[in-house]
Amino acid sequence: MWHFVALIACAVAIYFSCEWFVNAVEWLGKRLDVGRIAVGTILAAFGTALPESVVTFVAVVFGHDTASKDIGIGAAMGGPLALSTVAYGVTGVMVLLVYRRVRARSARVTAPVGGPVPGDAAPRPTRDNFGDLRKLARDQRWFLVIFVVKVGLGLVAFAVKPWLGLAFFAAYAVYFWREIRAGGGDDGDELDPLLLQRRRPVPATWAVVAQTLGTLAIIFVASQLFVRQLDAIGPMLGLPAAVTALLLSPIATELPEIMNAIIWVRQGKTPLALANISGAMMIQATVPSGLGLLFTPWLFDSALLLSGIVTIAAIVFLLILLRTGRFTARTLALSALFYLVFAIGLVPILS
Repeated sequence: MWHFVALIACAVAIYFSCEWFVNAVEWLGKRLDVGRIAVGTILAAFGTALPESVVTFVAVVFGHDTASKDIGIGAAMGGPLALSTVAYGVTGVMVLLVYRRVRARSARVTAPVGGPVPGDAAPRPTRDNFGDLRKLARDQRWFLVIFVVKVGLGLVAFAVKPWLGLAFFAAYAVYFWREIRAGGGDDGDELDPLLLQRRRPVPATWAVVAQTLGTLAIIFVASQLFVRQLDAIGPMLGLPAAVTALLLSPIATELPEIMNAIIWVRQGKTPLALANISGAMMIQATVPSGLGLLFTPWLFDSALLLSGIVTIAAIVFLLILLRTGRFTARTLALSALFYLVFAIGLVPILS
C-alpha cells in the first residue's frame, strides 16, 4: 500500500514542480533572449532530459557489470520511444480536452436562454493551433535520420564503432546552435508573473535561476522515486521485471516532458509543448546514444530492436500526417497506439 501512495505522491510532486519549472523556464528564455520555440526545444528539453541522461551516464560509465550497462542502453532507447508515442499522444488528447472545455464554456455564454447551443462557439483545434509545422517536420526528419543510424549501429560490431559516439555529440551541438540562432529575440507574448515573485512584473534574475534549478532538483528526485516505486509495484502485480524495465520505466522517466506538455496545452501554448517533446527527442537520440557507443558494446537484443522499429514507425506516421495535411489533435492522439503495439510485441519476446 505504501508504494502506491508514494507513486501518487511522486506524480503529484512532478506535476506541480513542472508547473513551476515551465513558468521559470519561460522567464529564463526571456533573460537569455531566445525565442519562444527555443524555450521548448532547448531550455525546457535540456532541463527535463538531463535526469535521464545522468542515469545513462552513471549506468554506462560507472557500471561494472553487463546488467548496469544494459540499463543504460535501455534508457537510451526507451526515452525516444515514450516521447514519440505516449508524449505526442497525450498532447493530442489534451488539445481535444481543452477544445471541448473552451467550446462548452463559450456555448454557455453565447447560447440564448432556452435556445440551442451554437455548434461553432469555439474554434476547432486545427493545424493553426500547433505553430510552425514545417519546423516540426524538419526536426522530426533530422531525428529520424539520427535514430535510424543509432539503431543500425546496434546491429553490427566493428573496431571504430565506439568513436562514432563523438559524432552523436556533434549532431546535437549542431542542432543546439541552429535552434539558438533561429530562435533569438522576444516574440512579444505576455508572461505570467514568476511564481517565486508573484508581485513583481519583472522578476529578479536570481529568482528565475533559483526557481529553475530548484524545480529541476525536485523533478529529478521525484522521477527517480517514481521509477523505484514502479520497480516495487511491478512484482506485486505479478509483472515480470523485464516488463517493468522495458514498458513502464520509460514512461516514468519521460513523465516530466509529458507533464510539461499537459501544462503548456492547458495554458494555450501547444507549440511550446510540441517543441519540448521534439527537443527532448533530439537530446535522447544523441547524448545518451553517444555515451552508450563510447562505453558499451551497443548491441541490441530483440526487445531493444523492437523498440527501435516502433519508434521509427511512429515518426514515419507523424511525418506522413505533416506531409499530407492531416496533422490534427485526433490524429496526433493516435501516436499513443504505437506504444500499445510495442507492448503487444513484447509478449512473444519475453514469454
